[in-house]
Amino acid sequence: MSTSSSKVKPLLPVFQSVPGGVTAARGFRAAAVGCGIKNPENKRLDLALVVSDFPTHTEAVFTTNQVKAACVRVSAQHLREPDTRAIIVNSGNANACTGPRGITDAKEMAKLTAEAVGCRMRQVLVCSTGIIGMPMPMERLRPGIPAVAAALHAEGSDDASRAIMTSDTRPKSVSIEVPCGDGSYRIGGIAKGAGMICPNMATMLSFITTDAKLSRDDLKRAVRYAVDKSFNRITVDGDTSTNDTVIVMSNGQADAASIRRGSEDAHTFREALLHVMLELAKLIVADGERVTKFVEVRVRNARTVADARRAAEAVAKSLLCKCSFHGNDPNWGRIIHAVGYSGARLREELIDIYFGGLIACKGGLSTTTPIQELEKAVSERNVSVLIDLNLGSANYIVYTSDLSEEYVDFNASEYSAAVHAKRQRGLA
Repeated sequence: MSTSSSKVKPLLPVFQSVPGGVTAARGFRAAAVGCGIKNPENKRLDLALVVSDFPTHTEAVFTTNQVKAACVRVSAQHLREPDTRAIIVNSGNANACTGPRGITDAKEMAKLTAEAVGCRMRQVLVCSTGIIGMPMPMERLRPGIPAVAAALHAEGSDDASRAIMTSDTRPKSVSIEVPCGDGSYRIGGIAKGAGMICPNMATMLSFITTDAKLSRDDLKRAVRYAVDKSFNRITVDGDTSTNDTVIVMSNGQADAASIRRGSEDAHTFREALLHVMLELAKLIVADGERVTKFVEVRVRNARTVADARRAAEAVAKSLLCKCSFHGNDPNWGRIIHAVGYSGARLREELIDIYFGGLIACKGGLSTTTPIQELEKAVSERNVSVLIDLNLGSANYIVYTSDLSEEYVDFNASEYSAAVHAKRQRGLA
C-alpha cells in the first residue's frame, strides 16, 4: 500500500540570509539613543524603538516566573489590542519589583511613545532589562523617547540590537527571505540575553518582525510552535527571569500571496519562524555570561517526549556536568547520574552516552574508547552530548553551556555595586 501524500511533509525551500535584522521586513523602522539609564555619565545606547508603519498582527510570549516585571504586566494587557504598532525597550533597569510606581512608569513609557509615533497608548508594548529592584529614572527617559522616535529609519536594527544589551558581549541579529508563490516575504529579529537563561522562556528579550500575510490565529500557532523548539530549549544558568519576552509582529506588506491555514506555505512559515528563533536562541547561549563552551544535549529513544525532555534538561542544568564541560572532562558518570534523578523512565542497563559521536558509555557501563579521544571531543568550542535511552522513539534537544570561574566572579556583586555607584552619584 502506498503512503498517503498528505502524511508526507513538504520539502522546505532554502531560507536565504539577508541583512536588516528587525527592519529586514517591509514597513518596519527602528532606532536607538543613549539616555544614561544605568549611569547618567555613560551615554551608551540604552533605549530602542521598533515601529511598524502599517497595522499588524502581534503575538508575544512572556516569562513564566510568578514575579513579573511591570513592563511584562503592562505589555500583556496592551497585547489585547488588535493592532500593535510599537515596541519601546530599555536596558540598564529591569523595572521589576518596583511596586505601583513601576506600573505607572511602564505606562508612561507607552504613553510617551504613542505620542511620539502617532498611535494609541495601548498599541505600544514596553520591555525593560537590567537590574531588579531599582526605580526607573524617568527623568532621563522622558527626553529620550521623543529623541529615539525622531531617529527612526529603515536601517536602524543594528543600533536597536546594541541598545538592548546588558551583559551581552555582542549584538544578536538574524534575518531571512522566504520564497512564497511568485513573491517572497522576510522574517528578521534581534535578541539579547546572556544570564538568567533557562527553559520556559529564558534575562532574554527577542523582537521579531515579518511582512508575511497571515491571520493572527496562524501567527499565534506558529509563535507557540517556534518558541517551544527554540527559546524554551536553552539554559545558561538555570534561572528564569522576571522580564523574559518574545514579541512577533506581522504587517502583511510582502509582495507574496496570503498564507492559507493548513497549506504548504503555512508549514513553511512555521519552520522559517523557527529557524530565526532557533538561530537567535543559539546566539544567546553562545554569548552566555563568561561561557567558553556551547553544548548540545540530545536525548533520543526515550519512551515519551516528556521523558526525553526531563533527561535532557537535567543534564543541561547540572552544575557538575557544566563544570566538566568547562574542564574538558568527558565525565559520563555525571551525565548518567543526572539522567537518573531527572524523573524520566529508564533502565540503567540500556543507557548509551556519546561525546562528539564517540561512545563513552554502553549499556550503563564504561567503554574502551580511548580517554584521549573523548577529551578531544569535549575540548571543542561546540560540544555534542548524545544520550540514548533505548526505550522508545521520542527525542529532545536542549542547548546549554559550561560554567566557568569567571561566571561566578561576574555575578558576585551586581546589585551591591549598582547601589554603591548610585549613592556615590547622590541619587539614593
